Amino acid sequence: MLKVGDRYTCQFSYTEQDVELFAKVTGDNNPIHLDKEFAKNTPFGRPIMHGFLSAAVFSKVFGTIFPGQGTIYRSQDIKFLAPMFVNETYTAEFEVVFVLPEKHSGTISCKIFNSEGKECIIGEAQLKHFEQF
Repeated sequence: MLKVGDRYTCQFSYTEQDVELFAKVTGDNNPIHLDKEFAKNTPFGRPIMHGFLSAAVFSKVFGTIFPGQGTIYRSQDIKFLAPMFVNETYTAEFEVVFVLPEKHSGTISCKIFNSEGKECIIGEAQLKHFEQF
């Protein structure tokens, strides 16, 4: 059973191919994500990843690891604070901040940091899991 203060951390990265596949699946072909020539003339100087691809690690972790299989993802508050780029390593940190055992639900803080320790994404997820909360 998860309790307030339980934590999980993982490292991850995405490739250019991941960005291209995400663009194909979602239809979001914004050149800021796909066109190096276009992106080099932006404040970022290179393509940035789609925000929701960047945060997709949350779904992976919740559904397969922490709390794991059987998780129902009820909602996600999210703030995108800094751009994320392909082929860079990021750290995702999760912490249980609230548990309501009688409803089998809880709130998990979600953060993504770049390799310099800067927050890129922050938020909170509301989850339901009949065995872990």
